[in-house]
Amino acid sequence: MQELLAAAREAHEAAYVPYSGYAVGAALRAADGAVYTGCNVENANYSNSLHAEEVAVGSAVADGHRSFEALAVSSAARDGVTPCGMCRQTLAEFCGEDFPVVCDGEEPTTHRLGELLPDTITREHLDA
Repeated sequence: MQELLAAAREAHEAAYVPYSGYAVGAALRAADGAVYTGCNVENANYSNSLHAEEVAVGSAVADGHRSFEALAVSSAARDGVTPCGMCRQTLAEFCGEDFPVVCDGEEPTTHRLGELLPDTITREHLDA
């Protein structure tokens, strides 16, 4: 997990955050070991901003990946930031409840996706 945290920390260095000043980076490890990173990209129309986690997932999916092992998230503040609800739902599309999410703080903490987003909307809900 240290490798993923280091990649997430490096990713937040590239963040484009002229409005909030809150840089976030994410590193996502695919099932084959490939690591994809993302950073937040703000927009003057805040709703069009991209979150680091969704940039990492989008890059991995665009490269053909659909199975993931772990995610690390880091902010420049190292305040233990967790993925937002939207990013949690995006992760749930590809990852199970036991998927580990490492959050960078004074001491890194690991959460399970199912803890962060219980009773998520899944494909099974749409097949009803």
